[in-house]
Amino acid sequence: MSPEVDSTSTGVVPDATPAPTTGFRHFHEQLDTLKERLLTMSQRAEALVELSVTALLHADQGKAEAVIAGDREIDALEIEVESLAVTLLATQQPMARDLRFLVAAIKISSDLERVGDHAVNIAQSAVELAKSKARITPDPEIAVMADKARVMLSRSLDAFIRADGALGRAVCAMDDEVDALHDSLFRIVITHMLEDPTTISAALELFLVSRNLERVADLATNIGEDAVYLAEGVQIKHHLEERALAGRTPVLMPSSRQG
Repeated sequence: MSPEVDSTSTGVVPDATPAPTTGFRHFHEQLDTLKERLLTMSQRAEALVELSVTALLHADQGKAEAVIAGDREIDALEIEVESLAVTLLATQQPMARDLRFLVAAIKISSDLERVGDHAVNIAQSAVELAKSKARITPDPEIAVMADKARVMLSRSLDAFIRADGALGRAVCAMDDEVDALHDSLFRIVITHMLEDPTTISAALELFLVSRNLERVADLATNIGEDAVYLAEGVQIKHHLEERALAGRTPVLMPSSRQG
């Protein structure tokens, strides 16, 4: 039997290749960074929505201008998230859940950037209402809609980061409540305009605010749907899941691989 070679004395390096482990660790560190940036984006967007509605309710032009300035940070974060996600897609070739996460992260960063844009629209309406001679007190529906939209936004990102499909579905279900409030406010606005034509301009601004809040809820719903896709590999956008279960379409059912 040949004697064992002492790699220490001969200088032979043992056959160990830590590189794959190191690369794997680096990849997941980058994923953690991406999650952190998405959470920061969500928090900033949620804060801008809250600040814009506060500006509206209190006719505070200073707060409205702060919303408009704050949107630039969300724009910068969108670019950062998209760049990092694309780099990881190109260099790491992720599979299964990691792949779904990166694809969805790019979409979500765009949705959050649009939430910031809707907050800016509300802030601009707040400025116009503050300058308006016609005094219309914003109806309670506005504040309730804003609260629900912000809750949806927060929970949808939480669902995505935690890959919690049940929470994602719960967020999507909340969208009907915001839609009902939007419809209610539309009827109130029409009543204002019919009773006093001098309020038409201000009433239309309130309707625009309601429409922007309804769109924020829609974007939160998009993120909730992405959370379901990440967690379960199931597409529920456009009611595809229900249609497939009913046998009306042969489509896009999930892979059995969950990642």
